Amino acid sequence: MGFGDVVQQAIHAGTGVPRLYAAATRAGLGPSGAFEVLRISQAALQAAATHGRGVPGRPNAMRHFMWQAALTARFGLDAARTIAAAQEAGTPTRRDSRADAHNNTAGQAYGSEHAEDLAGLAPSEAMTSLVPVALAMWESGDLVWVTPRS
Repeated sequence: MGFGDVVQQAIHAGTGVPRLYAAATRAGLGPSGAFEVLRISQAALQAAATHGRGVPGRPNAMRHFMWQAALTARFGLDAARTIAAAQEAGTPTRRDSRADAHNNTAGQAYGSEHAEDLAGLAPSEAMTSLVPVALAMWESGDLVWVTPRS
């Protein structure tokens, strides 16, 4: 199975994947860069689900923070912003999008400040490095979530 086959499978694996892949290519990343965006996205999702569970809103806040930190470190702020905007396009809940944007911005700032440490790591290694940071930021209130309305 070639690289192109893997990319095609990834593109068809979920509804967000084509949007992320297209956003990565619009941001100037080639096919291998766009595929790396998908790998980082998957690693952030998995790490957040594993380490954020048990507290409402925490997995989503962690995922956005870690995802954007890793993307910013690897591809730069402009590419990370383009990909984040594509992810939020068409989101039906503006309140959720505002929370995601806040957490994305926190991740972008962290990724910019720590690019040298994060850029060369494999996605899973980057998440291992980012999980304790995300948990600490959650505990300090630097990451946010949408509280249910009563």
